[in-house]
Formats: sequence, structure tokens, C-alpha cells
Amino acid sequence: MSKIQNAFKNGKAFIGFLTAGDPDLETTEKLILSMDRGGADLIEIGIPFSDPIAEGEVIQEANIRALAAGTTTDKVFSMVENVRKKIQTPIVFLTYLNPVFFYGYEKFFKRCQEAFVDGIIIPDLPYEEKQEVCEIAEVYGVDVISMIAPTSEERIQRIAKDAKGFLYVVSSMGVTGVRSEINTDLSSMAAAIRKASNVPAAVGFGISTPKQAADLGADFDGVIVGSAIVKLISQYGREAEEPVYEYVKKMKEATCVPSVK
Repeated sequence: MSKIQNAFKNGKAFIGFLTAGDPDLETTEKLILSMDRGGADLIEIGIPFSDPIAEGEVIQEANIRALAAGTTTDKVFSMVENVRKKIQTPIVFLTYLNPVFFYGYEKFFKRCQEAFVDGIIIPDLPYEEKQEVCEIAEVYGVDVISMIAPTSEERIQRIAKDAKGFLYVVSSMGVTGVRSEINTDLSSMAAAIRKASNVPAAVGFGISTPKQAADLGADFDGVIVGSAIVKLISQYGREAEEPVYEYVKKMKEATCVPSVK
């Protein structure tokens, strides 16, 4: 069992996301520790990129702030190495193919191994074109996390069958961001995934409240929250440690509560 899959072994997992370097890398390190203290089972760290096509306005603005603060991929790796001296929680990068390609696949995944980064999510890497990246990542023990959006059952099962680490289930079409209502038939998606794979599946995109965490997470092994956390960081800046801790704690508790529909 990989370290990522281990995060799901004690019940439903809460996965929190933040953008590295927003508002600066020193604060990011403190916020990661706050998320860990609040009960996050797995932490997603966004490597900032100028054109994050899967992100809504909240995370787009976080990327802009991080880049303006001078955040680079090398600096993110160094920050994670510092964090790794303090926590054992699985860490997954989220970034786009261009930064990884520009850095060099071999060099990038070697640095992931050195910094004990357990996986990577690349939203603009199509399933049909992932093999070249996966082969190199596998050499360095890094899981390439597959994303599954609402689509045909046949395609869902095909992607699920090859999954590593965990499956990132996209709750609805479009970009990331807080949503008041999600109408996707997630139960059918969960059933299709279970037919093809035993890899844990976590649902994300649009989840921000404890009720959404309980309801939408009912059919899955975990819940992913990004924009709501990034919004808190935007609001509180360098003073966001306690608000993020309290929010993650509340959402972790809700993720573990059986849904009452």
C-alpha cells in the first residue's frame, strides 16, 4: 500500500489544498502545519503557474500573488523539504504540464523523491498522453493521480482501472470554486469506479461547507477542498494560521460524519 493510500485506511480522508507562495513561502509552510494540526489526512500543494486552466478566480488570483512574490519551483521544493522535517502527512503537488516539462521530467521527479513528495496531479495531462510522464514518475516512487470528470461509464472505468495513489473525482464540469449546489449523479460515478478499481476515490471541486463534505463525500473515500481554504488565506494573509486550522478541523469532522439526506 502506498503512503497516499495509507491516508485512507482509517476512514474517510480530508484533503486540503493551498497554493505555495501565497502570500509567501514562509507563511505557506506555517499553513501546511496548521492543516496537519487540524486533521488533514493528505495535503495538496499547488505549484504556481501563470495559466492554471482548471482553476476558478480564487485560485487563479492565488497563483498571481505567489508568482508576484517570487515563488519558483525550486523554492517550493526547498519549502517542502523543510516541512518534511516536521510532518509525515502525505503530500501531493498540483501543477500543470508546462512547469514539469520545462523543469525536466527526470529532474522534477527526482526532486520529488528527495523532498518526499508522494504524488502529483496534472489537470491538463490527458489520460491518453500520460504514459511518458508516468513511466518516469514511477521510477522515483511518485504517483500520478488521475482525475475523473462526469463522463461515460466506459471512460470512467478505463481511467479508474489504471489509477495510482487515489482517484480525484471532479464533482461537476467547469473550473474549481465554491458552489452552492452540485447536481452531478455522483453515486453513479462512484459505482462505475468501484467496478474497475480498489484505489481510494476522493471528490473535489466546489465543496466548501461541512454539509457538502458529509453529503458529497458519502459515496467516496475522501473529500478535497481547495478554493474555500485559499479564500481564507486571501482574507487573512499572514494571519491565516488559526482560521485555516479551525476550518480544516471542522471539515475533517464533517467528512467523517455519515450523511443524512
